[in-house]
Amino acid sequence: MERITTAIIGGGASGLFLATALSADGKTRLFERGERLGRKLSATGNGQGNITNLAVTSARYFSIEASGAKRASEIVRRYDGEALRTYFAALGVVLSADERGRVYPASKQASAITDALRFCVENRGVDVRLSTLVTALEQAQGGFILTVKSADGESERIFAKRVVLCAGGKAAKNFGTDGSAYALATGLGHSVTPLYPSLVQLKTDTTYTKTLKGIRVNDGKLTVIISGGERVEFTGDVIFTDYGISGDAVFRASAFIAEQIPSGKVSATLDFLPNVTEADVLSALRQKQAAFPKLPKSELLFGIVNNQVGRAVMKRAEGDLQRAAALVKAFPLELKGSLGFDYAQVTKGGIPLSETTEDLESRFAKGLYFTGEILDVDGQCGGFNLQWAYSSAMLVADALNNER
Repeated sequence: MERITTAIIGGGASGLFLATALSADGKTRLFERGERLGRKLSATGNGQGNITNLAVTSARYFSIEASGAKRASEIVRRYDGEALRTYFAALGVVLSADERGRVYPASKQASAITDALRFCVENRGVDVRLSTLVTALEQAQGGFILTVKSADGESERIFAKRVVLCAGGKAAKNFGTDGSAYALATGLGHSVTPLYPSLVQLKTDTTYTKTLKGIRVNDGKLTVIISGGERVEFTGDVIFTDYGISGDAVFRASAFIAEQIPSGKVSATLDFLPNVTEADVLSALRQKQAAFPKLPKSELLFGIVNNQVGRAVMKRAEGDLQRAAALVKAFPLELKGSLGFDYAQVTKGGIPLSETTEDLESRFAKGLYFTGEILDVDGQCGGFNLQWAYSSAMLVADALNNER
């Protein structure tokens, strides 16, 4: 049986970060089930590569387990956004931030990030096995035995002293993250929290929005009210669809409410004009009605909001001007669910951090480590999840390097 020192399972962001940071010894092997490394990474930020955020140390991270979010934030503060930017600068990648603090490669190509990591992995002599699926993981004396299956259907067993699970979660299975990797951990005594799709489009009741399909509300303010009274607000694009809503503000909101949506304990409203008061909208409506008495009420909101939006608002308000002004500022959206894991960017939930040590090593199987999305940690939209991939990978890399 072949013996190696470290097996990295998963060639996504955290697996690549880890492979570039481990001490080179010629006995590290990375197993990736897909045909290419970093497929999901190459699609991040709508293909532009949003890898971190200038506000990452004050960002909110989430966890199903109460203590997980605090611990994740502490890890991110230790290996922060500045460290990540320095890391890429050393690889020759020029980065720039936009007005919201989102950090991208200057080329605005996510593939540039993937290429930099891939070149670094190759340069360090890491043995990469593509189209290779790890189907089983067993504890053995002094390490682990992996059963791996190659594209030609052949299986072999390999001994590894240490194993790092970097195989992602359940979101976007078209990139190979279908949730099957959790079984490798549960087979060694770990549990998995309930899983929810996050950073995803939301389904709503479309009774009053059927005519708005394809309309984009630029810089709308989406307010979500969570059971218990917590309110969170997001300003950004909201796009009406045949199933509900999409857009930047929607993706950011979904991170806060993913686990509440199935229970129906969350509601939302959309402010079409965040910088205009309800009183000003009502005043404009009354002035317009006085100036154009023959104008149908359905058209009174023209010049104030998008014409189609105006008609939908007036229909819902049944022609009442005061109610219409209120709806412009707080248009109710009854949330019905999300488009699910196939369309989600991130998985909420995973292997509890309480089942790992300070170095993200398994408490049940010494020598088994975890990084990235497979853990019960997810972040806000805007580069925070790739930051977690980096921070968790660097923590594990330091632990493994110090172990030598």
